Formats: sequence, C-alpha cells, structure tokens
Amino acid sequence: MARTRDQDACPGALTLHQAADGALLRVRLPGGVLSSTQLAVLAQAAAEFGSGSLELTSRGSLQVRGLDGAPATTAAVAGLIADAGLLPSATHERVRNIVASPLSGRAGGLADVRPWVAELDAAIQADPALTGLTGRFWFSIDDGRGDVSGLRADVGVHVLESGDDVAVLLAGTDTGIRVSATEAVSTMITVASRFAEIREKRWRVAELDDHTVLLEEFSATAPAGARFETTTRGPVGWIPQNDGRVALGAAVPLGILPARTAEFLAAIEAPLVITPWRTVLVCDLSEDIADVSLRVLAPIGLVFDENSPWLDVSACTGSPGCDRSATDVRADAEAFARAAATEGGTGGVHHRFVGCERACGSPLRGEVLIATADGYRPLSRSGPHP
Repeated sequence: MARTRDQDACPGALTLHQAADGALLRVRLPGGVLSSTQLAVLAQAAAEFGSGSLELTSRGSLQVRGLDGAPATTAAVAGLIADAGLLPSATHERVRNIVASPLSGRAGGLADVRPWVAELDAAIQADPALTGLTGRFWFSIDDGRGDVSGLRADVGVHVLESGDDVAVLLAGTDTGIRVSATEAVSTMITVASRFAEIREKRWRVAELDDHTVLLEEFSATAPAGARFETTTRGPVGWIPQNDGRVALGAAVPLGILPARTAEFLAAIEAPLVITPWRTVLVCDLSEDIADVSLRVLAPIGLVFDENSPWLDVSACTGSPGCDRSATDVRADAEAFARAAATEGGTGGVHHRFVGCERACGSPLRGEVLIATADGYRPLSRSGPHP
C-alpha cells in the first residue's frame, strides 16, 4: 500500500479527529483495563461534552465523539482523563495500543499475562523512539488460549504450553522465534523500535515487503508461518473465575455504551476489562453481587446471552457521523440483528456493516457488507485490509 503521509490520523486523548458529527477523542486502555472510577469519569466526559455515549473499539479502547473541538473543551476533557490516571504520557498516548487475553489470570490460559501488560506499557512510555510509531501500530499478548493472537497485531507474543516460553508473532504470523517469558516484553520493544526506525511511510508491519528485517538479532528455532484462527466473539455471560469469584461478560450492541449504562457499570465498583470484541468484563464479583448486577444490567441493554445475534453484528460509524458513509449503517445493522433474533440467528457468521470502501474496524473473518446506492455488497477479501 502506497502511503502519502508518514503519520496516520488516528485520534488520541490530546490529538482529536474531526468527524462529521464533531471531534472524536480516543483513550487507550492497555490490556483493556480500567477501574470503575475511570469509567465513571469517561461517562461524565461523554455526557457533559460529547454525544452522550462511549464507543468501544476493536483494540479495547474507548472513544468519546461529538465534542465541539474547542480548545477549552479539549483541555477540560484531557484534564478529566489525566486526573483519572488515563493519560500517563502525553508524548506516547497514541502508541499505548496493547491487547491481551481479557480473562488472563482469572479464568483459563497458560499464564497470567497481566503483569506483562503493565511492564510493556511502562517500557513503551520510557522509549522516546517509539513516539515514531503510528496510532495504528499495536501489540498483542496472548496467554496461550489463542484469543488475541488471531487478531494479527503488528508484534505479539503467544504463551506456549510450558508457560515458560513464548512464540514471537509479526502481523499475526509465527516467526519461529522463541524467547523466555521474562524476555517477552523486551523482545516486543526491540522489534517495535526497529520498525519505528525503518518504517518510512509505512504504518503497519504488514506493509513491509520483508519482515525479517525486524528480526536480525534473533534466530528462529521452530517452523515459521503458522497463523492463529481469528476470534470474532468475546467472552459473555456468567464466567467462573479460578479464585471462586465471578466475572460477567457483557456484549455492548454495536459497541455503543450509553453514558448512563456506563454509570451503572461503574457503580458496581469492580475491575473492568474492555475487550477487542466490543464487550466488557466486570470482574472479581461475589456470586451475590454478580447476580444482582446481571439483573440490573440486562434490562438496560447489555447482552449476556452467548446465543444473541448481537454478538455477530457490528457496524462502523456510518452517517451522520462520517461524511464518507453512503448511509446510516448502524440503523441497518440494528434492524438486521433484530430480524435475526426472530428468524433463526446469524448462522454463526459475523456481519459487519460499513458505509464505504475503507471498511474501518472490520474483523478479519466474517462477512463485511459495504453500503452502496442499491443496498449492500460484500467486501472482497483479495488482499490485506489496512
């Protein structure tokens, strides 16, 4: 892909993107982790300054849109975010893109990778060279269950059966390089720094003709080339944790979380994880609190049924939020999901409705439907999606 710019236009908490419906702000959440207090602050920002809703992204971040873009508003929202501990580095805030197995350390998996997320985030912020990455470059840490490795982050590690070693991935492909778990973070930083050094106008590792240029100081000790299956659904429902407590997994229809619903989630006062599948985990609950929470949250729109068609339907912003969109794709996606609920479901296939050829945020697997003047047509999968 030929780029004309060396930087993308991905929004951050300080660098806003001007959309058709106002300015858009994105808050990176390494590993998708945030506290109930932090969610309450973001809900406040959305209610007071934005559209009244938060948006969950495919990289486990949260967005506020509909801001007026005035410097005073930007400063006020940035102040709220910083005071909540969500803006630890003004220079690196757009490049703290880390996804990790959301249930790691709580249920399943071969290792608890939560400390790695914190270590990687700190290492990113400590490296001045990594400000040269784009806002679309991202890292993945898979605890061995195979949920995030298939999302094809730029650089990632995947815990192996022993739990003591990891496979190094580039653009979702196993490089054949194996390092110890203690070297996982430093290896990812080395590869990312090398990419920042040589990328020129490339935004993503997949745009390199030869990935081995990033791996010159490493030696492969296993076969290379394997890829993990892409997961399109996050964990939902009642999830028993290893420690006897409970996590609740909730799908957020179309990834749009009303501020009022976010306030209810925050009121539970439990750790939260935003997943790359636009779901939210409410963690470390007693069974009594989990039961009460489910009874409150389900009637206000969160989805806990793993058979719900909402888990297989998503959409880009569409009209009127995006001036490139041919139609209001969210309305069409909602109509599709409601019809599927009464007509036998989605067949287990993810359906993504998008308003133009860019197909922003589309999953790597499933059916992507592009709006046209005559309805929708399927996206060709002939090449890698940007």
